[in-house]
Amino acid sequence: MTAAEYNNCVDLHADGVYRFILKNLKHEENARDIVQDAFTKMWEKVKDISFEKSKSYLFTAAYHTMIDFIRKEKPKEDIENLGSNYSSDHSGYSDLKEILDEAVEKLSDIQRSVLLLRDYEGYSYEEIGGITGLNESQVKVYIYRARMFMKNYLVSMDRVI
Repeated sequence: MTAAEYNNCVDLHADGVYRFILKNLKHEENARDIVQDAFTKMWEKVKDISFEKSKSYLFTAAYHTMIDFIRKEKPKEDIENLGSNYSSDHSGYSDLKEILDEAVEKLSDIQRSVLLLRDYEGYSYEEIGGITGLNESQVKVYIYRARMFMKNYLVSMDRVI
């Protein structure tokens, strides 16, 4: 890939990668850092990557960087939340986006990632498998389970108001 193709890749895919990471992390600064790291990793291997494969490589690098970040931050969150009360208030939701975001937040990390890649970013099962390191049937199972959870969550009686 040439420098011009790399710059074109940045223009074409930076927003999509950022949206994907932000939906998973819910923290703008951390999402920006991860996207920047992914582009840095891509630049370091720019000679080995063809322009046609750049989008897939970029999402894969961003996904793996995000997983590493989550694993590193998880112990810190557990210590900070020790002893806190995990209660949630479901009364009076009227904003569908807020309810959807809450439902997506309750998915496991892998379910959230594959669901967002499929339904928000439009990747095929095969491409999602390449990004996440799962085989195609595993991707389908995770997406199915995530959708079933979302369906059950969204139609439960305490959210229908």
